[in-house]
Order: sequence, then C-alpha cells, then structure tokens
Amino acid sequence: MLYTSILLVGAMAYVGWVMAMRRQEARDLEQKARDKQRQEAAQTFEQLGGERFEILNFYAAPGVIRRGDTVQLCYGVSNAKTVRLEPPSGEVWPSQARCLSIAPQKTTEYTLSAEDGRGNTRASSLTVTVR
Repeated sequence: MLYTSILLVGAMAYVGWVMAMRRQEARDLEQKARDKQRQEAAQTFEQLGGERFEILNFYAAPGVIRRGDTVQLCYGVSNAKTVRLEPPSGEVWPSQARCLSIAPQKTTEYTLSAEDGRGNTRASSLTVTVR
C-alpha cells in the first residue's frame, strides 16, 4: 500500500508538471501570435500613410485612350478630411484606394486636391490623352 501510494503521488506530480508546462507553452505561443499581429498591424498602418497627411497615389489606367473609351482614374489619400477633383468627373471622398470610371472627350488635365483637418492641402495632377 505504501509503494502504491508513493507511485500514485509521483504519477500525479508528473501529470501536474506536464500540464503546467503545456499551459505555459500555450501562453507563450499566444503571446508570440499577439506580438506578430501587432507588428503586422503597425506595418499595414505605415503602408497606408501612418500619421502622415499625403496623397498616396493618383494615376490613370490607361493614360492614353481613344475618343469614347473609358479610363480608370484612381487615387489614394491618407489622413485627409476632404478631397476634390478638377474638373469634376464624379463623386470623390477621402479613401486609401478608390477608382472612378471616366470618359473624357478630349485630352484633359486632372488635379486631385486633398485637405486635412488643420487646413493643410496637397495636390497632384495628371493628364489623360485622348486620340
């Protein structure tokens, strides 16, 4: 009976130790996953402009079209409060990735203007050539 009790206590201690180690390993893995998620979120935030106010991109695809064809006019801004497109060619608003489908009848220069909440402005221009 004495040896059985000692063996039983030893087995219980071993099982308890194994469970504690597995629990600690699970906590460590969860912490690593949270750290990786935070790092990825920070990288994404920086790629999308971070705290900076700027025009991330402004382009037309394709840049040269035939009369009657359409072109995708795309833009992206970070931390803008308002966005304006001249000449007006559709509804625009602050976005990190937005495209408009337009059909200019002649070669046109487009200007994208963005303003942040502090009154700072940024502008970018491009020309769509119609042949």
